[in-house]
Amino acid sequence: MVSSVPRLVIAAPSSGSGKTTVATGLMAALSARGFAVSPHKVGPDYIDPGYHSLATGRVGRNLDAYLCGPELVAPLFAHGARGCDVAVVEGVMGLYDGAAGEGELASTAQVAKLLRAPVVLVVDASSQSRSVAALVHGFVSWDPEVRVGGVILNKVASDRHEGLLRETLESVGVPVLGVLRRAAQVETPSRHLGLVPVAERGSVAVEAVSAMAVQVASGCDLSALVALARSAGALPCAAWDAGGALVSSPPPPLPVPSLGALPPDPLSALAGPRPQAPDGLVVAVAGGAAFTFSYAEHGELLAAAGAEVVTFDPLRDETLPKGTQGLVIGGGFPEVYASELSANESLRKAVAELALSGAPVAAECAGLLYLSRELDGLPMCGVLDASARMSERLTLGYRDAVAVSDSALAGAGTRMRGHEFHRTVVEPGAGDAPAWGMRAPERRVEGFVQRGVHASYLHTHWASEPGVARRFVERCRTS
Repeated sequence: MVSSVPRLVIAAPSSGSGKTTVATGLMAALSARGFAVSPHKVGPDYIDPGYHSLATGRVGRNLDAYLCGPELVAPLFAHGARGCDVAVVEGVMGLYDGAAGEGELASTAQVAKLLRAPVVLVVDASSQSRSVAALVHGFVSWDPEVRVGGVILNKVASDRHEGLLRETLESVGVPVLGVLRRAAQVETPSRHLGLVPVAERGSVAVEAVSAMAVQVASGCDLSALVALARSAGALPCAAWDAGGALVSSPPPPLPVPSLGALPPDPLSALAGPRPQAPDGLVVAVAGGAAFTFSYAEHGELLAAAGAEVVTFDPLRDETLPKGTQGLVIGGGFPEVYASELSANESLRKAVAELALSGAPVAAECAGLLYLSRELDGLPMCGVLDASARMSERLTLGYRDAVAVSDSALAGAGTRMRGHEFHRTVVEPGAGDAPAWGMRAPERRVEGFVQRGVHASYLHTHWASEPGVARRFVERCRTS
């Protein structure tokens, strides 16, 4: 099948140039004009898609050629974008930056080529004038297969500054599709792992996204941007399907939240109705402000495997969802909410009892911390005989891993690619039965497998290995 959804990629010469502001603002501005916008993010980042979801009313989806393989980028895109009028893909880092030592792999440029999508280059124009032309010329000419269809100039100081920039860019032959001034209200706060997630900012996040939409709508040529998106070539591929086959079934439509109002959990309105498992098999998935890191495809895969996926909030809920037979605790910021998580003693006990019973439990990064004995000296679930604490050192990067021990998630020998991103340390770093053996960039074992528990720092994308979700649900059914 052929996907013909209009699409464009928002890229930049480097991080910090304004990609998120432009991409999110463009998504929100087009949504406000009645377009059904499909939001996507290049790379493993969980936080930006939250802002994209708020801007569009659709689940933000990641496109990561390292985690899922280049061959799945277009099918995953087609799966998320079916039925939409236009798709906006936010890039990662600089346009040509990818996995370290892997050439163009996982770069924005590679994804743009895989999607046959034109690129809009967001350039931080502060402190430069004629040099902008040299910079843009270099990015346009570096890879002839990457089509840079326009430039948006960010952080422009004045009308005079804008005039100088436009004049010098005429020599490059790349149209200026927008000019944005500095605007404090669109800035989003950061901390130790990047932007503060939408779920933690409440109405402030709504205001920020609204401000981004206004800035982009007033400073950019929306008609020209849509026309550029419509110039994208046909994308011959079958859409990814959670059942494991590549077919053309679209994801269910999602309600569009108003930017003027926000539910207690800003992304709860995007969850959509969950199908009930025919045998009532419930897999509980941690959510709320402390556990915001999740790929949409994980829930879809669990549901396709026969589970009823029920989200709960460890900060507020004192019990696990009724009938829970399996538990998934993804990433997030438990270190920020350690006191509140520790104070919810009844839920900690319920999680420990479920794990002790042998029920399947899959925990990634934040989930690993939550299952530990303590986090920064505060009691956690005590499922693992390990202690977690904050660290000054940032651990960041892609990993090539192989399952060391048989678990509810993966059989020994299963090879998966993943990503680590944390400023915490768990001691010991591995149990008697480690979860993963890292093949690259360094060889080591990591994580814990005990009873039905699989706990690790490694973030994985289950679309790359759909058997993971099927195995997990089957273990829930038989444990």
